[in-house]
Amino acid sequence: MFESIRAVPAASAKPSVIVIGIFADKQLDANSKALDKIYAGIISAALARGECSGESGRLAEAFPTGKSTPPSPTRIIIAGLGKKDSFEAGTLRTVAAAIGRRLATTKETGISIDLVGILSTAKRAKPEFAGRCFGEGLGLLGWKSWVFKGKAANPGSEPTKRTNLTISSPDTDFAAGLARGLALAGSVNFCRDLSETPPNIAIPSYMAEQARAMAKVAGLSCRVIDGKELDKQKMTGLINVGKGSANKPCLIRLEYTPKGSSKGTKKRSPVVLIGKTMTYDTGGLSLKINNGMVGMKRDKDGGCAVLGAMHAIGTIIKPDRPVVALLAVAENSVGDVAYRPDDVLTFRNGVTVEITNTDAEGRLVLADALIWACELENPEYIIDLATLTGGVVTALGSTFAGMFCENDRLRERLERAMATSGERWWRLPMDPEYRDMMKSPIADILNSNPNRKAHPIQGAAFLSYFVEPKVPWAHIDIAGVHAVESDSGPFVKGPTGWGVRLLADLLSTPHPGS
Repeated sequence: MFESIRAVPAASAKPSVIVIGIFADKQLDANSKALDKIYAGIISAALARGECSGESGRLAEAFPTGKSTPPSPTRIIIAGLGKKDSFEAGTLRTVAAAIGRRLATTKETGISIDLVGILSTAKRAKPEFAGRCFGEGLGLLGWKSWVFKGKAANPGSEPTKRTNLTISSPDTDFAAGLARGLALAGSVNFCRDLSETPPNIAIPSYMAEQARAMAKVAGLSCRVIDGKELDKQKMTGLINVGKGSANKPCLIRLEYTPKGSSKGTKKRSPVVLIGKTMTYDTGGLSLKINNGMVGMKRDKDGGCAVLGAMHAIGTIIKPDRPVVALLAVAENSVGDVAYRPDDVLTFRNGVTVEITNTDAEGRLVLADALIWACELENPEYIIDLATLTGGVVTALGSTFAGMFCENDRLRERLERAMATSGERWWRLPMDPEYRDMMKSPIADILNSNPNRKAHPIQGAAFLSYFVEPKVPWAHIDIAGVHAVESDSGPFVKGPTGWGVRLLADLLSTPHPGS
């Protein structure tokens, strides 16, 4: 859509477009009335046209004529905000995306957003949070999905030129929100870049390189556990799942430490974020059939989201408490030494697992990270993100992620973060009966019960065997929400970076939407 998007102060801005808003009642706020008067009623005239309905995301335009000082904008965009009594600030993400698509078509280079007056009439959106949502919408839309396009994409001609867009607002709080929203979108887009990277490039060592580079930028520490150290640390899941590939597995540990922390003070228990990072999943010896492998480069999206969240935590959120990220990175391939159905694996915490399906590999590598977190990190709580099951897509589609959490306080925190980020999850049940489904006649548990009942819950039930009961823990299955199949709202076809903003908002104090 754009080559770049940048927030600038109103004093230095040179906008060619002014954006105002209306609700479904089509009433102008005081600022818009004043603007209408300056430009001889062209906004009122636009309101009378059929396309100006006030419906959320519906746009109409007015075109100033004549010369003025300062120079007149080339167009005024009148953005529909929907019904006033049901308006929420998160709506501005999709409104901004609609505006962004129009600006990309008209090749505009600068816009001024004047929405605070109309939003004050709804009394449901603080200016800074409204600005953040608008900035997120534009920033997410601006993700460059053409990185791997070659010369054949534009045969015989120069590549399509994309404009550099500057955005500003006359309201200082809204403007601050715009900058924050664009920054958060940048962290999400970093995650999306990694998701989009094909598996011949994004092998485990590449993910480790990206983590190290990001850590340097964000002021984080980074450690990569691989090779003999994996053996020493008894990372059974990673070792076995990664055996069939020439690209060897690793565990990536990132840590954010708040400024002012010193060795002489007692360290606060960290929040631990865990991401399933399967750089490619063939299914192993339980080979995926037909065209089931296409898209498996995105089986690393849980880890990509955690990396994006750590970027936001280090550069934007900067919480007053430590945060540790663990990425369990491997490639599930077919080879002479690949692990097999019927194998029995003994994990670091003593739990034995009978392998019934090598395509249920993500839970095995997550088990390593969960054990590490509980034994070595002394966590306040743990959250893992994973593209774990097709069953969660069957259950919830692409509207909600599946969330499993039996700790009331942690669940409340996640609810607040969901309300702020707009990244929605739906709680699914956990019960001892589901844990019983995972028991094996040979080992302690199976990695996959051939009975497909409660399929997404099976994955969570398996993972629960590797979390100490005293540790608050949430498992979020993002298999249905980590990518979209067509352009939708602020997203273009491809990865969504789901989870980056949820985790960032989880660690924000106070929550910006509250």
